Amino acid sequence: MMNYQIYILKLLSFYLIFLAVLGCNSKTEKSLEKVQTKTLEVEQLKPPHWWVGFESKELQLLVKSDQIQGMNVSVNAPGVEVVNVHNADSPNYLFIDLKIKKDAAPGIIELLFSSNDSTHYKLDYELKKRVKSSLDYEGFSSEDAIYLITPDRFANANPKNDILPNLQEQKVNRKDDYARHGGDIQGITDHLDYIDDMGFTAIWSCPLRTNDMKRWSYHGYAITNHYEVDPRFGTLQEFKTLVKEADKRGIKFIMDQIVNHCGLYHWWMEDLPFKDWLNYQDDFLSGKLAKYSNHRRTVNQDIYASEIDKKEMTEGWFVESMPDLNHKNPFLAQFIIQNSIWWVEELGLGGIRQDTYPYADKTFLSNWAGTIMKEYPNFSIVGEEWSFNPLLIGYWQNDTNSKQGYVSNLTSTMDFAMLDNIKKGVNENEAWDTGLVKIYDGLANDFHYPNPKAIMAMMDNHDMSRIYTELKGNIIKTKMALSTLLMLPRIPQIYYGTEILMEDFDKPGDHGLIRTDFPGGWAGDQINAFTGVGLNKDQKEMQNYLKTLLNFRKNSAAVHHGKTVHFAPESGIYVLFRILKDDISFLILNKNENSVTLDLSRFEELNLSGKTFQNVLTNDSFTWKASLELPKKGSYIFNLMSK
Repeated sequence: MMNYQIYILKLLSFYLIFLAVLGCNSKTEKSLEKVQTKTLEVEQLKPPHWWVGFESKELQLLVKSDQIQGMNVSVNAPGVEVVNVHNADSPNYLFIDLKIKKDAAPGIIELLFSSNDSTHYKLDYELKKRVKSSLDYEGFSSEDAIYLITPDRFANANPKNDILPNLQEQKVNRKDDYARHGGDIQGITDHLDYIDDMGFTAIWSCPLRTNDMKRWSYHGYAITNHYEVDPRFGTLQEFKTLVKEADKRGIKFIMDQIVNHCGLYHWWMEDLPFKDWLNYQDDFLSGKLAKYSNHRRTVNQDIYASEIDKKEMTEGWFVESMPDLNHKNPFLAQFIIQNSIWWVEELGLGGIRQDTYPYADKTFLSNWAGTIMKEYPNFSIVGEEWSFNPLLIGYWQNDTNSKQGYVSNLTSTMDFAMLDNIKKGVNENEAWDTGLVKIYDGLANDFHYPNPKAIMAMMDNHDMSRIYTELKGNIIKTKMALSTLLMLPRIPQIYYGTEILMEDFDKPGDHGLIRTDFPGGWAGDQINAFTGVGLNKDQKEMQNYLKTLLNFRKNSAAVHHGKTVHFAPESGIYVLFRILKDDISFLILNKNENSVTLDLSRFEELNLSGKTFQNVLTNDSFTWKASLELPKKGSYIFNLMSK
């Protein structure tokens, strides 16, 4: 009996132990299950989403989360692989290299994080389907005419977003040239028909991304969040709608980007990922004034330049409020490259304008532009090289035969040299080496450019005194300058308001005044340039003048792609032809105050005798014979009628 009782007690003990173990296991499994479903709380995840089907299969994620350093990362998705995980100097960042294979499907993928203490997290990440192929992203070209807009000063369609409580600058004052005025994305969208009717085929807007600066945030060049539309301009969806509506009208959208620097209040400035994320970072963190750039842009080409000059040019800060980014840090470089591609894909862009081009590391710039152009072979990028020296301008345009072996991968640069030549050409008195010969000699420098017609030319922009001011309020000279711009083998860019003679006479060159509000863009404006109400006679005439020339240019294959033949100025007259087989147009610049007869025998080599030409501006016509009467000073543009 005793043995039986002992047996029963042992059996009961084993059973109780079994239940205890079973219960523990059950609790453990439930606990693990609970941990595995916990979502990782992140401060930043960049890019916020990506796409399948790119030429490059690589994607690097920046994940910012408290004490994330050292975590292991895996992915639970077919066709997606975690290649590497990089710790930053800050404990709050991970950089995750993903490979998105050809067979990866669009949808939500799950990233799994595990720490040394066996804590597990998950993070959902979206891979989207691309809307169109890379080849369908067509950039701007010599077929286009670009309308440059400072969005804060163009039109205010939504006053409700003018001041927002979560942003630092809490001031809108149209009487203050350096305050915000309230213009926004919807304001541009609402006036696309005006831009289209004027004859423009592309829009370049100054930056629209968040600039959470304490003052002067209106201009947009001190970015504080690379992946966010400034809410005072509108929403991402409104930005996408703008680009889509522009595209419906055959208008490309060119995004203004800045890789050289960011704004002082960028979200990462409170916790920089690496010790070398910025140039002169140690000085900044210790409270010292960071070293400014020496602005010696020639060091990029100068074969004699010292190392210290090169360093101070590219690593020095542009201004105190714009920290200079260190593109030699591979993670920063990848962040910037991916950001540019993200915006191209997200919006369906027709081009990028890159600010302060020579100030960034030129090896990085080659990789940046090269990566974009490899993904979008028909795309366009223009870089700002503010120089009057054609040698420096031409250096940046892509040329596989570069004498220095530098391949820029940049399709276009900005022709400040021709801007200067045209101003001098129409403004100076005629002599052997002054006046119209400046245009003639300036255009002769095109032999240096790999592709002259892909270069962007202009008469002014948002950083320069307006052309009407530069030419002392002389309407005839202003028309001569603009007509020349529109007939050159270039991509012309015209600043908003040029068509109504906007000026900065009171403070020439003052940026706030240059960027004056476009009349009619605000409710209650007494003058409305969109409708013509309140414009004076000269403003209406100039608006119609540009509208006529732009719409002519829009449909002129000769101006888009024809060869250029010009003749040295004689007796105050300069003549330039654009010829594409039987499509012929030509420009005459006449600086004679009184009526003058132009001897046409000088142009005999072009075989134009007997052909009929029409004046684009007046619709008058003439048949090419011995001479042509030019009744007054100014510009004349003729187009062949009989083809």
